[in-house]
Amino acid sequence: MTVYRPIFLSRATLIRSGIALAAVLLTAWAEWFSIPGNALLADEALRDKFISLQVSRAEEPRILVVDIDEASMAELGPWPWPRARSAELVEKLLTIYKAKGVALDILMPQALPDSGRGDARLALLAEHGPLVLAHAFDYNSMSEVPVRDGHLAARQRNYAGAGAVPAAGYIANHAGLMQAAHVGNIGFIPDRDGVLRRLPLYTSFDNHVYPALTLALMNCCSGGPALALAPARFMRVAYQRDWTAYTVVSAADILNVRIKPDGIEHRLVLVGSSALGQADRVATPLAAQRPGLGVHAAMLSTLLDHQAGLAPAPWPGRLIALAFTLVVALLAAYAFPRRSALASVGLLVGSAAAWLAIAAQVSRHDPGFVTTGPLAAILFLLTVAVPFQWQLAQQRSRQLLDTLRQYVAREVVDELLRGDLKDPLKPARRDVTTLIADMEGYTSQVESLPVEDAAALTRDFLDCLTGPVLEQRGTLDKYTGDGLVAFWGAPLPNSAHADLALDAAREMGCRVQAMSARRVAAGHLPLRVRIGIESGEAMVGDFGTSFRSIYTAVGDSVNTASRLEQAARDYPHDVIVGAGTVARAKRHQLMMLGERQLRGKERHTTLFTFDNRQAPPHPLHRDDETAMPAPPCAPCAAPGPAR
Repeated sequence: MTVYRPIFLSRATLIRSGIALAAVLLTAWAEWFSIPGNALLADEALRDKFISLQVSRAEEPRILVVDIDEASMAELGPWPWPRARSAELVEKLLTIYKAKGVALDILMPQALPDSGRGDARLALLAEHGPLVLAHAFDYNSMSEVPVRDGHLAARQRNYAGAGAVPAAGYIANHAGLMQAAHVGNIGFIPDRDGVLRRLPLYTSFDNHVYPALTLALMNCCSGGPALALAPARFMRVAYQRDWTAYTVVSAADILNVRIKPDGIEHRLVLVGSSALGQADRVATPLAAQRPGLGVHAAMLSTLLDHQAGLAPAPWPGRLIALAFTLVVALLAAYAFPRRSALASVGLLVGSAAAWLAIAAQVSRHDPGFVTTGPLAAILFLLTVAVPFQWQLAQQRSRQLLDTLRQYVAREVVDELLRGDLKDPLKPARRDVTTLIADMEGYTSQVESLPVEDAAALTRDFLDCLTGPVLEQRGTLDKYTGDGLVAFWGAPLPNSAHADLALDAAREMGCRVQAMSARRVAAGHLPLRVRIGIESGEAMVGDFGTSFRSIYTAVGDSVNTASRLEQAARDYPHDVIVGAGTVARAKRHQLMMLGERQLRGKERHTTLFTFDNRQAPPHPLHRDDETAMPAPPCAPCAAPGPAR
């Protein structure tokens, strides 16, 4: 049986290539161009998950957080405290605890009553000491009345303006603190989901540029070089450490010197409040509510890592994402035609898992690339490439089945589809019966006929041979010009394969005799069919290539059947049967013709044929459980389409 695979490779390949290209372009668009808000939030949510899985609880030894917490206010009085107490807190941090610098995450827009000496002490510390005061800039440009509260510092160093975020208003400190040498911004803009992931590194207002509070503290007081960062409107807070990794002490404990300086000296200090009444709570990737003081601590830790060269080395995240998508797209284009739809889905799921593992690492080295770009491409392949390949496979299967049904009985094909045989066309050893039939004297029959009549004779003769093969559940191997090769016992095993082949041979003889009688009546030469049948073990399966599929049987019994067909020319019997078939036949009476040396055989072969001295049994369609009489011998049908 020869099956030609349909040619739709060129069109299918073009479509697959287009789908792969679209997946790559989708990732490129996500990485280099704006993406919709919901998709951006999905990317941020994935980054948040990576952060929560990689967060460290190891102590941060460079930072001290002083918290004006509920316990401090319960002990020392409610906020706002007298400025003298705030000044005392800073002084003790700088003297007893030898802090490198102190940043106040506190706003003092008005001078308090009876706070003259306290404000003066804070002013001197801010003007001459390592103290950073806070300004809170407002970025809401839609406000009808911009916020203008307090006085911006007059001596503020003017940073470079590249990448600065413009502010619409501010809350600053009172006029007595205008001469502060160092001020920093504590204003922020959360993402659309309310989570604070980035802080403006620089803020511009009234032709001046102000740094973030933590950047001002690090540049003035860390003792290291000023940090030179690439211009950017916002800097992503790394959140590498959990809140528990920071040394957090109560302000009351510092004021009363209840904590020994040993172990917390020579640090950068952030002073703020986590008290619920201060309403300084924000959502972060690590928790739904965290003190704003914790965000500044995480930002300061991030900046110190950059200053010390400890930050992860920059990686080209966008290029890595694009390269990964390209590999997945090419793999899908190559593998999908060779795998089932379920296996293709598994391949994409595995690719998504692999990307998540890669993205978790790359996200630490590149805060700007879109982690969900390749995932979007994989989802695109899942919703477009897999259904396309499944549809293509279904179309190919239908065409192959239609072709297969021309060579194998329809009920055999249906049984193959219903069965659970794994790869039934894979070459395997099977016990089969092979039938080879041929027209005797074909050349003398057609040499005097016009080409059209010769073709019609060949077609009608092959119809007489083919019908019985398919009716008896045989497999048509191939046509041999004026004959055919068929076998029984594969692709579905059948214990009655010898009897079915003999049934088909008897029916072939019947039909050829009827056709011959009609031709003799029309003045033509009589027809005779020669048939050789032998049973035995053979390798049966698809022995084709990528260009052509050939389902055939190969073995000694097949060769013997061919020699028996050739030997029939020397006998008056149309059907010559081998000993292997005789041993397996249960419903037919066969008689011995004697032994003969067949071409290519070292030993003599015993030949048999039908025993016509007894009435032939009704041919049976047999399977493992049922047996039904076949129709009696009938003349060949009208000529069908050429095969």
